[in-house]
Amino acid sequence: MAIPAENHASAYAGGFADPVFQSQSVFKALMDGMARPGSILPLGAPAVPPAPLGAGAGAIALTLCDDGTPVWLTAALARSAVPAWLAFHTGAPVTEVKPEARFAFVEEGSLVPGFDQFALGSQDYPDRSATLVLEIASLDGGTELIATGPGIREQTVIAPSGLPDIFLALWAENRAVFPRGVDLILVSGMDILCLPRTTTLRRREA
Repeated sequence: MAIPAENHASAYAGGFADPVFQSQSVFKALMDGMARPGSILPLGAPAVPPAPLGAGAGAIALTLCDDGTPVWLTAALARSAVPAWLAFHTGAPVTEVKPEARFAFVEEGSLVPGFDQFALGSQDYPDRSATLVLEIASLDGGTELIATGPGIREQTVIAPSGLPDIFLALWAENRAVFPRGVDLILVSGMDILCLPRTTTLRRREA
């Protein structure tokens, strides 16, 4: 893939200094997060991707993406050096067709697409679905939501800040097609909060 001259520096730089060790660290954090939905966990191994992709989302991309995982990016990310950075460090192809994407990245402040626009898997192969990586302002301090489901003892309260007002409606629609559906990784800085499709959310009453 030809990389424009102005993107050379940002595309080549910013990867893991120790790819094997650091990707293992991030992968473990992601697996722990999916096993314990609602827990806020540190990724521990930052990347330095081109703006506007954040360090945590970049570390997730370096860990999960490869030449067999098409990636969807928002318009702002697609116009930046991020596609060239992903190509150089991971080999992952960028697709504009949402149902083709295995991973989707949405930077903080960008419009969050409807989850049903992405691959939801099938009844026979629910794992053939997309994982959405959403960067938000903070993983706490927002509207309190009660999370229940596998991996959660009785219930837990989460309060991510920066999600769209229609988030609960989007999530309810996603839950309605279980075992199909997308999984979410919420990212703020170098911390994550995972919401697998098995998790049920409702607003906490005052």
